[in-house]
Amino acid sequence: MSSMIKGIAASAGIAIAKSFRLEHPDLTVEKQTISDKDAEIKRFEEAINQSKDELEVIKNRANEELGEDKAAIFSAHLLVLSDPELLNPIKDKISSESVNAEFALQEVANMFITMFEGMDNEYMAERAADIRDVTKRVLAHLLGVTISNPSMISEEVIIIAEDLTPSDTAQLNRKYVKGFTTDIGGRTSHSAIMARSMEIPAVVGTKAVTSTIQNGVMVIVDGLDGDVIVDPSEEVLAQYRQKKEQYEAQKAEWAKLKNEKTVTSDGEHVELAANIGTPEDVKGVLENGGEAIGLYRTEFLYMGRDQLPTEEEQFDAYKTVLEKMEGKPVVVRTLDIGGDKELPYLNLPKELNPFLGFRAIRLCLEEQDIFRTQLRALLRASTFGNLKIMFPMIATLDEFRQAKAILMEEKEKLVASGTAVSDSIEIGIMVEIPSTAVLADQFAKEVDFFSIGTNDLIQYTMAADRMNERVSYLYQPYSPSILRLVSMVIEAAHKEGKWAGMCGEMAGDTIAIPILLGLGLDEFSMSATSILPARTQIKKLSKAEIASNKEKILSMSTTEEVVEFIKANYMN
Repeated sequence: MSSMIKGIAASAGIAIAKSFRLEHPDLTVEKQTISDKDAEIKRFEEAINQSKDELEVIKNRANEELGEDKAAIFSAHLLVLSDPELLNPIKDKISSESVNAEFALQEVANMFITMFEGMDNEYMAERAADIRDVTKRVLAHLLGVTISNPSMISEEVIIIAEDLTPSDTAQLNRKYVKGFTTDIGGRTSHSAIMARSMEIPAVVGTKAVTSTIQNGVMVIVDGLDGDVIVDPSEEVLAQYRQKKEQYEAQKAEWAKLKNEKTVTSDGEHVELAANIGTPEDVKGVLENGGEAIGLYRTEFLYMGRDQLPTEEEQFDAYKTVLEKMEGKPVVVRTLDIGGDKELPYLNLPKELNPFLGFRAIRLCLEEQDIFRTQLRALLRASTFGNLKIMFPMIATLDEFRQAKAILMEEKEKLVASGTAVSDSIEIGIMVEIPSTAVLADQFAKEVDFFSIGTNDLIQYTMAADRMNERVSYLYQPYSPSILRLVSMVIEAAHKEGKWAGMCGEMAGDTIAIPILLGLGLDEFSMSATSILPARTQIKKLSKAEIASNKEKILSMSTTEEVVEFIKANYMN
């Protein structure tokens, strides 16, 4: 019997495929005393053999589909599983201490991991990561639980998960993953943002998909209306296939505007840029007619791995993006970690309120070696394109001055050592904290540009966690209080001859676009897939006409009033 689950439409499109449940099993180990040591050692050896068989299959598939370099990691894992230096101490521990295999494995593995991680040596740090991965696999066999591996999916599927971590999404192969749906999250959660950059349909925040959808069932994810249809009838399938065709036809219409500039009906040009997470996302930006990259989220370079990326790895990534954009502007945000984005290998203490805690620029000013490495890589890459650097989570002028001073120090060192660095790098900030928006007139004297990060600005202004469904009604992009802050920032920038952009999700929102145009926003940065629909919309709008209603809009008292006014006058 087909059933429908309602959620939040997070990434546009229709996907139809079988379900694949992505689950992270509980690998908690308890110490137990055993009587039959030989049987326990035999059980351990069987788990090792099962893991080897599994890894051989994964390695061969990775070799065929992802190439030899990606498959090499599984060869390393197989070597760990054959290493007597690891296996013998585990067996000895089972024998001498009469403990269960799980406990012996974890104790010995942790000892090696701690030892290798303590050595200041990249090769040893990689070995620690291999041991950690392999231990999880063997533990899963010993505990009788299954580990899902999203990177090894080899048929068309729709992912069903409680939530997707950034490293889960980074592993998804878009050739096979046609869409996904989660229990938690909203339009601005990382899984949703990644889905849009991967251009795969997604419905999030359903509260129910993991408890109702079994593995291998036919599922439709409707990322246009936020519906998930489970086990659809032939009749329902036919309806959605037609809806999918209509959406593809609509996309083909939008595509005709790909190489056009974004100009209003009264001849005013604004820049439509894209937000990206990885160098691979540039393809989608160019295919969707992006005029710039308004936000390159560099934290994805740091995620889904076991140690910090090197300066060379970062340099290669930044250089690739700058070259592919062929002189079009690329705004790179420096490391924005913390809040809902963790790096396990940094061992930062757990915080009661991570969104208001030690994150982004606060972390970078404290952990300067991490920050300086990134800035050096950016400066070295700057000669390969049109680079602009922006600092996230700036709350005070002093933070901006400190960050800029560190950037300038690294620039001077590079120039002194004979390394070429561009002389035209603009340095700006994300405006996402109300204190900065309120003081925008002072900031505008010192920065080259502003980029308004509405995802956080809204949650900080409304004191409402955007991940908390119980207060999600307070996530109000069109609230007059938010619009006044945005207007203050744009006016402050223009008064000093600077430009103001927006890289929060609001920039691609159909109701927000007319308002932002009227407020004078210069650059709209959004998910690549929103660019062509936004360009189509902006061509029909008169900037001067909306600007004439600016005071009227800013003096409204509720979100509802604003939305009604925009719908009545600027949405047809």
